[in-house]
Amino acid sequence: MFGRITDAKADPITTEVIRHALNSAANQMKRALIRTSFSPIIYEVLDFAAAIYDKEVRLLSQAPSLPMFMGTLSFCIIEAVKANGGPETLKPGDALIYNWPFGTGSHPQDVVIIMPVFFRDEELIGYTAMKGHWLDIGAKDPYCTDTTDVFQEGVIFPGVKIYKENVLNDDIFRMIMANTRVPQMVRGDLDAQVTGCRVGVKSLIEVIERFGLETYRAAVDDMFDHGERIVRSYFEKIPDGRYVGKGEMDNNGVTTDRIPFEVVLEVRGSDVILDFSGVPDEQAGPTNSPLPTTISASRVAITMLAGYGEAPHEGHFRPLKVITRPGSMFDPLPPAPSFIYGWPGLQAIEVIYNAVAHAMPKAVPAQSGGCICSVVAWGSREESGEPWADGTPLPTGQGAWDGGDGGIMLHIAESATRFTPAEVWEHRNPWIIEQLALAEDSVGPGKWRGGPGLNLDIRMTEDTLITTVFDRTLNAPWGLLGGKEARPNNCFAKMPDGEVHSIAKSTHFHMPKDSVLQTRTGGGGGYGDPAERPVEMVKRDLADGYITEDYARKHYPHAFS
Repeated sequence: MFGRITDAKADPITTEVIRHALNSAANQMKRALIRTSFSPIIYEVLDFAAAIYDKEVRLLSQAPSLPMFMGTLSFCIIEAVKANGGPETLKPGDALIYNWPFGTGSHPQDVVIIMPVFFRDEELIGYTAMKGHWLDIGAKDPYCTDTTDVFQEGVIFPGVKIYKENVLNDDIFRMIMANTRVPQMVRGDLDAQVTGCRVGVKSLIEVIERFGLETYRAAVDDMFDHGERIVRSYFEKIPDGRYVGKGEMDNNGVTTDRIPFEVVLEVRGSDVILDFSGVPDEQAGPTNSPLPTTISASRVAITMLAGYGEAPHEGHFRPLKVITRPGSMFDPLPPAPSFIYGWPGLQAIEVIYNAVAHAMPKAVPAQSGGCICSVVAWGSREESGEPWADGTPLPTGQGAWDGGDGGIMLHIAESATRFTPAEVWEHRNPWIIEQLALAEDSVGPGKWRGGPGLNLDIRMTEDTLITTVFDRTLNAPWGLLGGKEARPNNCFAKMPDGEVHSIAKSTHFHMPKDSVLQTRTGGGGGYGDPAERPVEMVKRDLADGYITEDYARKHYPHAFS
């Protein structure tokens, strides 16, 4: 977006100290939010992002939380500030609230709080921003898979001031409280986000005061230049060319048609282009990924490969160009529904790796379960009538790679997040966890096997409403270089009378008392020919319960000869 801001140079040691200080500042924002939030989806799952930007809206640092939000917060700041009248309308202590999906890239429940940072209360030097998932914000349901336009998806706050010079805007606040089913949780999470942003403002000012404004600016420019060189050095290793990755969504949540799509990767020296222009048109259902999330998914895919484990900043994104087609599934236009925007974005990351595999199969893993397998539940408690809501993503098996078996974790787009501990669920919600186990035989066979999926059974102790979002139930996770497919995702509801319903993508599904939600997350694909897996590793997998003897005899007969 911008080149160097200053011609000055900082010495490398000072640059590193400032880089780590900025990362520490973002982490302080994260800790403040976790310690003060009200909802488990914030303090347990970590469904949020905390980041610091400079005046030109270049990413300085982001705390480890939800990588998929990584590339969206700059859009949020630009659009919210513009909607409010521009930077000149901002003053110290102001806080903007913004959640228009085509500016945030997310559903309206992902609410952004933005605070300007002024040096010595005079010069605008940057912004702190936090995007967090609120459990309910007045959509047709707390979580939806079947919306047909954006207006069914929640109340919109188009970049208005929730705080004016540190004073709460009571009119906006009362509107927020009037449009949620769980006002106590939403109020607590709003206050926590504001607190986190204030911590970021204070921390950024402290960094600048410690080193001086010119040294700080020089170090930031040097930091960006270094990050750019790191990413370019990786992509220089990929042969120039055009590579096509292919994926398919199960459906769009409203119709049952499958949705195949392609993403084109073009490598020209150290420049990388990801072209989404050939994807299907925007969908009638909410599996549309607004432009900020499409760009963010692209950035996650690239920086996970080429960032060498560094915390991301603006420099890492410079070699990447993303091309989209307005009106398509990966660049929808208002009022297209986009509530489950993240699911095409999740799969786009895997499709990008599928494209890279055509050029350098040893550079990427086989496919993971390819989904975050989300469950959102809500209702009213039997004894008190108190409204409640909760939600979580679930881990899947990860793809094997050249040199290692796959593990089990949340999708890399949410790789720093967690799923709620069973003890917290049972304490807060009317549930009993009957099974939480790694799933036997869910792994993709190979010289290196994929990671296992998860079997989770939840028995309802009170009537409950749920929304489930499981994709890639129709397509198994792919293997690489002879590795085999793994188990795909699925989700079922077992009624008290024994009847079982398939509810992979379902909104407002009634789970009566004593029914059981049965989630089955997918495994990771295998890497390399299964015949090359050492016998001792097959026996270890048997002993550890990852596979059964029948499975081992089918895929690894050499281990029994």
